Amino acid sequence: MGISPGKALVFMMGVGCSQQLMAQQTTPLTDLSGFKQPAANWRIAGDVNADLQKENTLTATSGTGVLVNLPEKGKHGQDLYSDWQHGDLDLELDYLVSAKSNSGIYLQGRYEIQLLDSWGVSSPRASDNGGIYERWDNNRPQGQQGYDGHAPRQNASLAPGLWQHMKIAFQAPRFDAAGNKIANAVILKIELNGVTIQENVVLSGPTRGGMENNEVAEGPLRIQGDHGTVAFRNIKIQSYNAPKPELKNIQYAIYKGSFKEMPDFKIIRPQSMGDATQLTSNLPGLPENQFLVRYTGNLEIKTAGTYTFNLHTSGGGGQLKINDQLIKGNRNDAKGNVKLAPGTYPVEALYTKTTDWAKPSLTLSIRSAAIREFVISDANVPADDPTDPILVTATENTILRSFMDLKGGSRVVHAVSVGSPSKVHYTYDMDNAVPVQVWRGEFLNTTPMWHDRGDGSSRPLGMVRILDNKPAMALARLSSADAAWPADTTGTGYRPKGYDLDPEGLPAFRSDIYGAAVSDTFRVLPGNTGLHRSLQVTGAPADLYARIAVADNISQLPDGTYMIGDKAWYVKMDNNGVKPVIRGQQGKMELIVPVKTAIGYAIIF
Repeated sequence: MGISPGKALVFMMGVGCSQQLMAQQTTPLTDLSGFKQPAANWRIAGDVNADLQKENTLTATSGTGVLVNLPEKGKHGQDLYSDWQHGDLDLELDYLVSAKSNSGIYLQGRYEIQLLDSWGVSSPRASDNGGIYERWDNNRPQGQQGYDGHAPRQNASLAPGLWQHMKIAFQAPRFDAAGNKIANAVILKIELNGVTIQENVVLSGPTRGGMENNEVAEGPLRIQGDHGTVAFRNIKIQSYNAPKPELKNIQYAIYKGSFKEMPDFKIIRPQSMGDATQLTSNLPGLPENQFLVRYTGNLEIKTAGTYTFNLHTSGGGGQLKINDQLIKGNRNDAKGNVKLAPGTYPVEALYTKTTDWAKPSLTLSIRSAAIREFVISDANVPADDPTDPILVTATENTILRSFMDLKGGSRVVHAVSVGSPSKVHYTYDMDNAVPVQVWRGEFLNTTPMWHDRGDGSSRPLGMVRILDNKPAMALARLSSADAAWPADTTGTGYRPKGYDLDPEGLPAFRSDIYGAAVSDTFRVLPGNTGLHRSLQVTGAPADLYARIAVADNISQLPDGTYMIGDKAWYVKMDNNGVKPVIRGQQGKMELIVPVKTAIGYAIIF
């Protein structure tokens, strides 16, 4: 079954074939009716769980909303094929793998995006999680049969048993009327857990294990089921199958001078005018600095829909009209929607440049529910501000102080970010003596802090887990294990004392609180699987507690490990005789533990 052009789609099982894919909504998986002859290894579940110590093992609970592959022990399962075909599409989903599990997503059944337990891998390859799998040719020399694979830029993977999020933008191969391929398929972008790991990768042909070695305009989505256990949820698909609009009969007129307001084109005379093949800021005879250029033409629409137009100009202002309807915006940009039926519509685009130092730049892009955004103007234009990013890599243990904006939360103004060559990093909030985020991958983008005047902030470059986006003190005195956690430092006597460095350049954060002296240290876990925190307290009062985690959900797993959030990260407490408490506070769950002299725990992600 073909996907209707322009639908934002999600899997909805348990209805007739013509209704399997619904637009603009998130619908839970309820059965397998959206796939061709699903084998017994595929089923619908309410949830799944993995054990970090058990390879290739998932346990499923009854319910709906999760698609899971559970092959019988010692047997290979079968792959799962959608009963619809796709060309260009955006695919977005959550997935969860077990320890040492191996799976994949085949776009059009032919191009594999690898799904693998790559937890802790420091230098990922094409066969690792998020890699574009290699092609294969038995006629090549031994050891060289595999070729044209593409490793992810960095390892943005999470631990087994945690939900991971992937977004794929795919452009299908192009064919002429005779069926000859005229353009290769392209992976426009892959984001894994919020990190771009692939971009503009041209696919010369099907990867190894494709359903066929040929290429087609449309093919099924295929999920690998013959290797490891894997689960999926929130599968969303945006298909792009409609023909693009075209600009025709373009004419231009150039007016010299500085235009602060819209002139009357019936009165003023152009310096020059003529025909153009496209909208561009590279017109011949265009004055170097101050000018106005007026374009007119016809926009040919082939498919009915609501179209979004985005006009951007540099060094002055711009204006856009479609079918005599003004697209509103600010001085440099005009962005808006116009509902159009198939037909031809008049277009007027104005660009006035009044700033001498700016480079001329005009860009017009169009998109709709059926058409991925594309630039309909000249793509050969300069960027407004071509700033080279200022990146800090942690080739050795590295410390950098900056502001840090936590996703979905507050700005940490006394943040210390600590990077390691193992590519596991963290940010410590000196105001609250607490780690606020951890991440895997590359270290920091400091462009916001050091470019031009800067704003004092830096940004993690890898896959981030927010530990607490509204930080509170790590330690507090509580009258009971049910007492509310204090919102500020009032009455605590808290004093940050900076940090000391050990011979390897790793910090021990020092502070005083409630008359006690605190030392807080972090070390990368073996295999780069997370961080271990050691909290040493001298002179602790009897009622002192540490808050280990705060999230919407916290539960203890059978092996004693704690699951934090929606399968977001793990906590594993050291065996030091203290018993943590899971409690509800102000609509959140907290994991707290009494502190006498020391506690330690692993942050696993």
